[in-house]
Amino acid sequence: MEVIITADPSSASRVAARRIARLVRTKPDAVLGLATGSTPVGLYTELIRMHREEGLDFSSVRTFNLDEYLGLAPDYPASYHRFMEENFFRGVNIPRENILLPNGLASDVPAHCGAYEQEIREAGGIDLQILGIGSDGHIGFNEPGSSLASRTRIKTLTPSTRQDNARFFNKPEDVPYHVITMGIGTIMESRSIVLLAFGAGKSMAVAGAVEGALSASNPASILQLHPDAKIYLDEHASSDLKRVDYYKWVFQNKPAWQADS
Repeated sequence: MEVIITADPSSASRVAARRIARLVRTKPDAVLGLATGSTPVGLYTELIRMHREEGLDFSSVRTFNLDEYLGLAPDYPASYHRFMEENFFRGVNIPRENILLPNGLASDVPAHCGAYEQEIREAGGIDLQILGIGSDGHIGFNEPGSSLASRTRIKTLTPSTRQDNARFFNKPEDVPYHVITMGIGTIMESRSIVLLAFGAGKSMAVAGAVEGALSASNPASILQLHPDAKIYLDEHASSDLKRVDYYKWVFQNKPAWQADS
């Protein structure tokens, strides 16, 4: 695990985008795992800019999204299908047939989840998974207490997560109680992981994930076991870490060949 601390979310997003761009340029048919929510918006904006201004080509890229609300149609304003369309897909040249998200209207949820796992396997696995982190340490919608070996499945959201996500809906009671989410075991099979966290509200979850004990009580702590996980933070999100100076020193003194890694 490497912790990268920058001055603000924009700086962190640009640094993370360079890593993803390097992967896409060296492996044009890369498989990307995508996340939603406010945290990765700046990252997607920078990747769109790179596509338009620097010729970053996504034409052979395949994508799998982490999650979707159960019961929401793809065109529902707060659905993650709609979010991805508005914040990333319409700005780059990923072929529509290469884009896959969980189906919130699946009639047989367990069968759909199994098929989603199979699609990931048939694509050769995920090369790089983008993650955010909840204020309680959840990744994807794997709430505290989730099995650290879990696969794509239905999950019931905690009251705090529903409250955190209420800003995306017309009123709090519109937030669904259930989601389809990749499991922690699924996420951990990604070859590389990029996690972004911004703001003081994420600082305790980040500290627990990076420097705390490995525990299902903070699902993101499992990333301590991943061979290539990079955590991109702004100053506020890093405020509860004990080894901030060391993390900054490491990042500032990388050899040149690791500069965008």
